[in-house]
Amino acid sequence: MADDPLIHDPEGGLPRLAAIMARLRAPDGGCPWDLEQDFDSIAPYTIEEAYEVADAIARKDWQGLKGELGDLMFQSVYHARMAEEAGHFTLADVVRAISDKMIARHPHVFGEAVVKDAEAQTHAWEAVKAAERAGRSQTGVLDDVPLGHVGLTRAVKLQKRAARVGFDWPDVAQVVDKIAEEARELTEAPPEARFEEYGDLLFVMANLARHLDIDPEAALRAANDKFVRRFRFIEAALAVEGRRPEDSDLAEMDALWDAAKRAEKG
Repeated sequence: MADDPLIHDPEGGLPRLAAIMARLRAPDGGCPWDLEQDFDSIAPYTIEEAYEVADAIARKDWQGLKGELGDLMFQSVYHARMAEEAGHFTLADVVRAISDKMIARHPHVFGEAVVKDAEAQTHAWEAVKAAERAGRSQTGVLDDVPLGHVGLTRAVKLQKRAARVGFDWPDVAQVVDKIAEEARELTEAPPEARFEEYGDLLFVMANLARHLDIDPEAALRAANDKFVRRFRFIEAALAVEGRRPEDSDLAEMDALWDAAKRAEKG
């Protein structure tokens, strides 16, 4: 099969990427690995690419971000290609749908509506989304909270949705009390119940993040990065003496950890 000339056109833009994807999925001469994939097998890569975009932003790696955004865009093209093969929709349908949605959800920009600030726009956005759900005949408050979200993010979205109808603690102190209750239940639970109790504790921790207007996923990523920095400090301090962490003990490494904290605080 001869390549489409568009594939080799550096100025081909999104149509070029779509043509490359079509070639990869071509039954005659396509890539064997790409031909074996389906929505379920590709979905984890899509999530991974989204996290790599977030990582590049966190590191302010703007050249890296360019590449990561391309990888994420390719995931959309991949899913759209498989959907076209199955007769569901095309990439053009995807672009049209998101364009129509953005216009509909921003009547203050593309219509006659007026909003005074970002908070008012957020309320207007939610009102439009609620109307869209009603139009899809969704009756349950939690009906369209995606299953594919990572756990903490989905927990926050479920809690936000329930809060809109009044199912929420009115202040942070009650959430903190619930955290203490769930932590106690976890420590007292028999082994077979610990999985569920641990999940309950994480769910309430996500609720606390929502009440404090904190993104729990971002907070956990920051905590992970901090742990890496401080552990590397420990490794570097031991390496000066020609040793590794396994040559040390907890007391010494804990003291070095405290030294790393002091160094970070200046």
